Amino acid sequence: MRAERDSDLLDVGVVARPHGLHGDVVVHFLTNRSERMEPEFEFVTDRGDLRIERVRRHGDRWIVGFHGVTTLEAAQSLRGVVLRAAPIDDPDALWVHELIGAEVVDVADGRTLGTVTAVLESPASDLLEIDGGGLVPLRFVVEHVPGRVTVEIPRGLLD
Repeated sequence: MRAERDSDLLDVGVVARPHGLHGDVVVHFLTNRSERMEPEFEFVTDRGDLRIERVRRHGDRWIVGFHGVTTLEAAQSLRGVVLRAAPIDDPDALWVHELIGAEVVDVADGRTLGTVTAVLESPASDLLEIDGGGLVPLRFVVEHVPGRVTVEIPRGLLD
């Protein structure tokens, strides 16, 4: 899976360290898209393309064997390598890079609540951090178009 330009690629994981003696590595994925964690998925890196040969879950990380990486030394050389891939075309997905800087509008009265400055992970629901400090759970997003997020929030949430 090769994007037309490297600038189209997203960072989706990083090789943390070797695992075992036969070339496997621990990967910390920065994505929740399961299709990126399957055999034959190919990543672009600064050292060339890496294609998954085998993969299994290990806590919050993954043990990955890449094609052609068969020794501990080869695995050690991948430490810190950033794994990149093209964005997945999913019209229902909300992407952090698209939310940052977007204007947040309340559907109830059309007022602008602010601009998204960050997306924070939370066990119940990821949160949109709005300039000025307000937090809006992502589950309250009802529409997203480029540059604008419409939310339906309970009364008093930001008071």
